[in-house]
Amino acid sequence: MGLLDRLLDLVKKRETPGLSADAPGLKIVAEAFDPVVADSAVLAASPDWVSTAPAVLRHHLLLPPDRLEEAASILAQDGYELREQADPGDPARVLAVRVQVLDALHCAQERSRMAGLAQRLGGDALGWDAQQPEPTA
Repeated sequence: MGLLDRLLDLVKKRETPGLSADAPGLKIVAEAFDPVVADSAVLAASPDWVSTAPAVLRHHLLLPPDRLEEAASILAQDGYELREQADPGDPARVLAVRVQVLDALHCAQERSRMAGLAQRLGGDALGWDAQQPEPTA
């Protein structure tokens, strides 16, 4: 990824101020837990996904509990928040959460990045899902 791509990503992140990961009324509009299915196919098959609207992208990870702080620090550099699931365990089930406008290229890049991060930390990347607000009538 070149400097221009990184700058464009930063600008895109700033264009999504109206949505937060904790917004009420969010629903899952796309999910990818099968590594064989392309992210572009997942998004194309989703009738509920609004391609121009921001979404809450959630990567589901299994990480060793003693590596969570390190993972959170690494992920924070790109605007992700690491959230532990309700049932602590070994490995810990966590979510890497960020608001962004989704497209197939960035979903695929982030999926690959999460898989690499999880592997380096001794864990596993299970997949991702995306949430957007329920449409208002």
